[in-house]
Amino acid sequence: MTNLTSERLSQMVKQRGIELGFDLIGIAPAQQPLTYRYYEQWLSLKFHGEMGYMERRREERKDVRNLLPDAKAVIVGAVNYFVPDEHLPETPEPRGKVARYAWGTDYHEVLLRKLEALLDYLRALLGDWVKGKAYVDTGPILERDFAVQAGLGWFGKNTCLINPKLGSYLLLGELIVNVPLAADPPFIRSHCGKCVRCIEACPTGALVAPHQLDAKRCISYLTIELKGSIPRELRPLIGTWVFGCDICQEVCPWNRKAKPTKEEAFKPRPWASLELIRLLELSEDEFRELFRHSPLKRAKRWGLIRNACVALGNLREVRAVPLLVQLLHNDPNPIVREHAAWALGKIATEEAIRELRKALEAESNETVRQEILLSLNEVR
Repeated sequence: MTNLTSERLSQMVKQRGIELGFDLIGIAPAQQPLTYRYYEQWLSLKFHGEMGYMERRREERKDVRNLLPDAKAVIVGAVNYFVPDEHLPETPEPRGKVARYAWGTDYHEVLLRKLEALLDYLRALLGDWVKGKAYVDTGPILERDFAVQAGLGWFGKNTCLINPKLGSYLLLGELIVNVPLAADPPFIRSHCGKCVRCIEACPTGALVAPHQLDAKRCISYLTIELKGSIPRELRPLIGTWVFGCDICQEVCPWNRKAKPTKEEAFKPRPWASLELIRLLELSEDEFRELFRHSPLKRAKRWGLIRNACVALGNLREVRAVPLLVQLLHNDPNPIVREHAAWALGKIATEEAIRELRKALEAESNETVRQEILLSLNEVR
């Protein structure tokens, strides 16, 4: 079948991609991403915060041929992950919010299997000379850029890729190949118009301008990527989000008619809606078992507990006081102790205040001591 034209090959690849479960699939030329200079500006503004990996491999991101020297094309696939809220189980217990993309099985596993199957298809079709590299947001590739070049959608003002039929609840994966495939027309026009709902709705002001995200203020960054303390001034703005955030997508008009996902792996699992008080009790072993196939494992146990402390403090949840007290006195991680102290200061029952004063006498970590003092001062 080596006499296939590049156009026919592209058609066959895209058809196979749809059969494998991609909702959208397109092909971009293997070249330097057109938005690379904006990426460099974003780094220079330090908007990436502690995400050092965004800067470490910046040279590789300049051109996908740095990843596969004889690359000829980038196949970009997208899978819709939207699930309506009513599919979450109801419970009287206070719950922590989880971003929709993390409700189901870890998307890295799901999309990588589809991309690898697509590579196997090309090899079966053309021979073992076919080489390819698959990425699902873990490699040095500006994936939204290639998605636009492959005709899948445009950059929204919320920095998400938006498709006119499916909206923005999309997960992307890329397969770089050394096969000369015919590229699709790029998606040139933005359809955001004058709308700024995403910018206005962001509680932390992370969208500092259209198409420009200061990740250091983004709830997704604060609850997942940040490895230290959440800035005090941002904690009340996080609400009950414990992993990621969907606000800028929920208000987007292009998502009003979002269609439920067809991918069974993205249907809600037990971790899609987390009981906040239960999170405070999680052991390391329980955490590993519960989140083994979940994106939430990225936050680590201490990170989820930190986030749960903030959510419970924002709820002023009195029932959480005994567990927060245990964390304040006994957790080995000072970041957990610090956020437990903050939550107790917000709840401010007599027991909470009494235990904060006790902890002040015993605590040796200066950051935690400062948090306890600030919390006590605020309730006087």
